[in-house]
Amino acid sequence: MKDDFLKFQAQTSPHPLALHVSHAQGSFIHDNEGNAHLDFVAGVSACSLGHCHPKVVNAIKEQVDKYMHVMVYGEYIQEPAVAYTKLLASQLPSPLETTYLVNSGTEAIEGALKLARRFTGRSQIIAAKKAYHGNTMGSLSLMGLEERKGVFRPLIPDISYIGFNEPSDLEAITKKTAAVILETIQGGAGFIEPQNDYLAKVRERCTEVGALLILDEIQPGFGRTGKLFAFENYNCVPDILVIGKGMASGLPVGAFVASNEMMSTLQDDPKMGHITTFGGNPVIAAASLATLSHIVESNLMAEALTKEKHIRSLLKHKYIKEIRGKGLMLALILENPEIADYLILKAAKEHLILFWLLFEKSAVRITPPLTISIKEIEEGCQTILTILNEYKQ
Repeated sequence: MKDDFLKFQAQTSPHPLALHVSHAQGSFIHDNEGNAHLDFVAGVSACSLGHCHPKVVNAIKEQVDKYMHVMVYGEYIQEPAVAYTKLLASQLPSPLETTYLVNSGTEAIEGALKLARRFTGRSQIIAAKKAYHGNTMGSLSLMGLEERKGVFRPLIPDISYIGFNEPSDLEAITKKTAAVILETIQGGAGFIEPQNDYLAKVRERCTEVGALLILDEIQPGFGRTGKLFAFENYNCVPDILVIGKGMASGLPVGAFVASNEMMSTLQDDPKMGHITTFGGNPVIAAASLATLSHIVESNLMAEALTKEKHIRSLLKHKYIKEIRGKGLMLALILENPEIADYLILKAAKEHLILFWLLFEKSAVRITPPLTISIKEIEEGCQTILTILNEYKQ
């Protein structure tokens, strides 16, 4: 099976971890040799409610028995999608009321960029240095690291960059700017939070010049930071909200949310200004509805902050320089990349799943399911400390 995996399925790196999955449940992924691997990554923040949560599985099964794909997005009334978007709107501040459902976070970014240019009639997009918004051509054009995108040029034009948490750069936002797009918490750069009301200052500048503010909540959204969306922590409401990952507890999904007035500009001149065949798929919408319903009806968001405090109290070690992030979106910053690599690879052998971040090579991701127990947290943290104690420089 491993040989076939490497030969027939395209790979993203020369050295995939190649864990052969048998099944997954709760906070554990089980391999084909009978080992249970404690999951501190949750499919890179995607499995909000853990693996195969009963409410999500039941919602999927019930919908599959009714109908699956019936028509391209936006033509037929499909109850799971309508119910989901209505519930989501009830949880969001004005003017975020209308949701366009798509298939992934990066497609949601593409749609948000098109919407910003269509609504404003402007072309300039401003992103942050060290930004990561996905890998399709528009999203890739926003990436703040040339070494990762240079070989794919030419990319989309009229993209500029500002420093995250650098208010002095905000003068670059002008009346020529269609939108500023930022990750609410920078992910690939090392789980960097906004400081000193930075997002509020960006919001003020955008409003001043008539530019839109797009916030990418693909990773921190859906309760991971103790709020349903991370922007609620930072005194800032975007014009366009981009979501994905944890939205459907492990199924492929994304969306962008804006005012009804703004979103209606994609309906005409030209018609079908954005179109997707499988966006709003009823099975995935049912999973999204079950996920969101459980998050807002449970104590999981408050528990994320309690669990963060517990993780921080446990993970004290001479090789851990700091722990960045909020809630259950955390990154251990090690002394150097070599220690980070050692920890992740050795943990895999000890049946603890950790992972890297995209740009910050000294970081180790800790983004477990929101449903992880205190006992499981303690078990995983003890494994981390044991491995670090064994490391020889």
